[in-house]
Amino acid sequence: MASWLQGSAHIPDERCNVLLVSPRFPATTFWNNKALSEVGGARHTAIPLGLLTVAALLPSSWTCRMIDRNVADVAESDLDWADLVMTGGMNVQRPDCLELVGLAQRRGKPVVVGGPDASSEPHVYAHADFVVVGEAETVIRDFIAAWEAGDRSGTFTAEKFKVDVTTTPVPRYDLLKRGDYLYLAVQFSRGCPFTCEFCDIIELYGRRPRVKTTAQMLAELEAIRRSGYRGHVDFVDDNFIGNKKAVKEFLPALIAWQKQHDYPFNFSTEASVNLADDEALLALMREAGFFVVFVGIESPDGDTLVSMQKKQNTRRALSDSVARIHRHGMFVIAGFIAGFDSEKAGVADGMVDCIEDAGIAICMAGLLTALANTQLTRRLERENRMFPEDWTQKKLREGGDQCLLGLNFETLRERRDVLADYKSVIDRIYTPQAFFGRVSRAARQLDCFWPARQPIPGAKPPWRVLGLGRGDWISLYRLLRAAMRHHPLLIGHYVKALVDCHRVNPGALQAVGTMAAFYLHLGPFARVVSREMARQIAEIDAGTWRSPVVARKTGASREETRARDRFAT
Repeated sequence: MASWLQGSAHIPDERCNVLLVSPRFPATTFWNNKALSEVGGARHTAIPLGLLTVAALLPSSWTCRMIDRNVADVAESDLDWADLVMTGGMNVQRPDCLELVGLAQRRGKPVVVGGPDASSEPHVYAHADFVVVGEAETVIRDFIAAWEAGDRSGTFTAEKFKVDVTTTPVPRYDLLKRGDYLYLAVQFSRGCPFTCEFCDIIELYGRRPRVKTTAQMLAELEAIRRSGYRGHVDFVDDNFIGNKKAVKEFLPALIAWQKQHDYPFNFSTEASVNLADDEALLALMREAGFFVVFVGIESPDGDTLVSMQKKQNTRRALSDSVARIHRHGMFVIAGFIAGFDSEKAGVADGMVDCIEDAGIAICMAGLLTALANTQLTRRLERENRMFPEDWTQKKLREGGDQCLLGLNFETLRERRDVLADYKSVIDRIYTPQAFFGRVSRAARQLDCFWPARQPIPGAKPPWRVLGLGRGDWISLYRLLRAAMRHHPLLIGHYVKALVDCHRVNPGALQAVGTMAAFYLHLGPFARVVSREMARQIAEIDAGTWRSPVVARKTGASREETRARDRFAT
């Protein structure tokens, strides 16, 4: 399959200064975890992998700079240097992305916008000079040719699901300041085989997961290793096990590479819960060095899972599945969603019970959000239940993610009941007692795999105290220092979780430290979410909330009445 690297057309070898800018995430989101970054000695969690991949697709004669607005701002000198600005991101980054477009254009710099948000709603970025819709690999050649031919505007639309990811080059990790980030990232696959109604992944990347070759993945990891980095690497796949056959072929080679290089990395990823059904796959992931996996559970209610087309979650006891993953050394971060049509009274109790029974410390509980171009949105539009686009735009400008800005449609249940149930879940799962209780229960299940570094011949053996090495003690010191700064009255919970783990299952201490560090962010964030839900509930109780759908229908009815009156007259 052709890519920008292949084909017969000649592209002039012209120079261009490209400024790649990653937009800010709002401060009040689940994933913008500055406190956790602080514990790791970093300024932000995740790297802008998409833009680094785009940079690798550009001609070698072009000079690239990367600025991530989550760690640094764009200076006038940066814009003066640039011939071209490239940006893009997810929908929660939209406000800052639009601000960047205006900032660059005011300095006379043309802007290219791409990424998942521009691909889903390109009209939002119509005032940008260039818009790239879809995956970049199949259209980047056309864009480069147009730019070097003198074009200074245009839209480039990729054919869906046609990118051959085996031609994707190694991302430009050299553009990063590694110390700014808590972890680095790679991507193995794109796409997911499931058909969850609310999910936009299958709309953006398709249902047939496309995977990179083993040689590609090892080359990417080798590039990171040779840069001197050691530590956490995230596989950003939306479902790492979407193509199980390919994953099982890749993991033995990854294990061999890890052993050859003395296990420089440990890994995290996202996977569907049917991972728990495959003991062989779990064993391979453990031996490869995976220590955490995000799983979309969404709801403990079978009818709700069926209605959202997530039947793969109905074929198992979720708490047993989570325990099986824990026993293979990977702690689970889980996603839950409130607001489905089929929900019944008591959904909050069922969700909290599921979280507690499974011992899932870290839960991304959010409100259902109808994303652009999903099956859910198309259905709600047919049912005339979607809120108008300007409502969503206003909410995005206010900042936040689905934890604060969801329910952008007319709910079947009373909106107040949905908000009250969601608030109840947040209030109950993120009390210090509940959170650290789940951390301790998870710690008892975890059979972690932290291979010891091989001693250097002739060197003194690394010192260890109470079984912990120097790096472990530094991490613990940073954690407790941050806990004293942010939660001085809760320091006992942090210490107790760590001491209990060291006494009962010392091999899980690093995992417990990571889970505990999440509370530095999740404790305060839960209070923000709870206050916002209380505010929205109070609006409904006071009668000041009015559904945009109802307002729109009422307005239409009034216009129809006036039209009939005018016609009769």
